[in-house]
Amino acid sequence: MKNISKGSLFILQVPLPKKVEQESIAEALSDADALIESLEQLITKKRQIQQGAMQELLTGKKRPSGFSGEWEVKKLGDLFSFSGGYSASRDQLSSEGHCYLHYGDIHGSSKMTIDAKGDYQNIPKLNIPLKRIASNSLLEDGDVVFVDASEDDKGTSRYIVVVNKDDIPFIAGLHTIVAKSKTSELTHEYRRYCFQTADIHQQFLFFAVGTKVSGISKSNIPKLTLPVPPFPEQAAIAEILMDMEAEIEVRAENLEKTRQLKQGMMRNLLTGKIRLLKM
Repeated sequence: MKNISKGSLFILQVPLPKKVEQESIAEALSDADALIESLEQLITKKRQIQQGAMQELLTGKKRPSGFSGEWEVKKLGDLFSFSGGYSASRDQLSSEGHCYLHYGDIHGSSKMTIDAKGDYQNIPKLNIPLKRIASNSLLEDGDVVFVDASEDDKGTSRYIVVVNKDDIPFIAGLHTIVAKSKTSELTHEYRRYCFQTADIHQQFLFFAVGTKVSGISKSNIPKLTLPVPPFPEQAAIAEILMDMEAEIEVRAENLEKTRQLKQGMMRNLLTGKIRLLKM
């Protein structure tokens, strides 16, 4: 752990403008902070709206225009076959080899998909011959990957959907459960959202075992049930939610640009490279 002594602080030098210029600099940076805070609040509100829409649309409480009729309820075991991943520790991962999906990267992701091509540079790699990997541990387009271990209840039902249209070698990793389609009853886009409901999360918690670390097993996850609307309604629901997600992503990009702008302002204003007052 790095530290600094009081003696070092006593001799530390800082640029010190006159009070009137300090106030101008502080006002400019305060305005930037206020803008960042307003953007953060707006994104939080948009995410809450999206969460509310998911709870209604994915349970049939609210239907897209033009749709009616009952939905089927299916067991996950009827929709998917389940298998485990190839266990490797963080220390074994590097920037060389084949893409490797560690359960920690599912927990740490804010996205519901991972794109083997689009996210390639950011995906950890495992340098191992593919012949050592079971075929059901190699991730294909549309596979759903659940975590089987979590330190809190919220993370028990975490998952990510794989986008891999180019069949790039992609290895399911430590503490993951791979769900591969048995049928074509769920569209790939709908899979991004259909496991987000409170009911699904409660089912995960019901079957979860463990104390400090909890998770669900490959033998229990097939018992979970999922309401399945017809294909056209799945597409309509997914389109609504994807549009909301795209709007949030645009606002998140604007927020990041604003944060970077503020950092640039601080570097220039607090060093005197740019002056707000004529001296």
